Amino acid sequence: MREKGQKMHDVSIRLENRPGALAEMGEALGRAGVSVEGGGGFVVSGAGVMHFLFKDGHAARKALAAAKIAVVDVREVLVQRLRQDTPGQLGMIARRMAIAGVNIEVVYSDHENQLILVVDKPAEGRAVSEAWEKQRLGPK
Repeated sequence: MREKGQKMHDVSIRLENRPGALAEMGEALGRAGVSVEGGGGFVVSGAGVMHFLFKDGHAARKALAAAKIAVVDVREVLVQRLRQDTPGQLGMIARRMAIAGVNIEVVYSDHENQLILVVDKPAEGRAVSEAWEKQRLGPK
């Protein structure tokens, strides 16, 4: 379990589209003691495009580079808990980001069922996310 307020990182990885490429990535991270906290990937235009969540994105980058696996970028993420009992939560937070001029570039879930967002304007996105969280939790 993560500590509240702990910064998390999305690591964008390019893998060859062949059997064993994902295994090699996972093995390289395992050898380095780096754990995947969430993410996913797809084949786009014949190449594996992966986005995985890490507590220490720079350690993940180092482990992957040592295995000659292409790391495209390491970026801080926004982590948000949506109310699963209220339909439309994703649309609501995405609309608030859009109104603030923030583009959501990557979206996925972590292993704790939280929404992970990689945005083009982190400071503005963080402000929207913090306001959303205050509203979700209500008055204290």
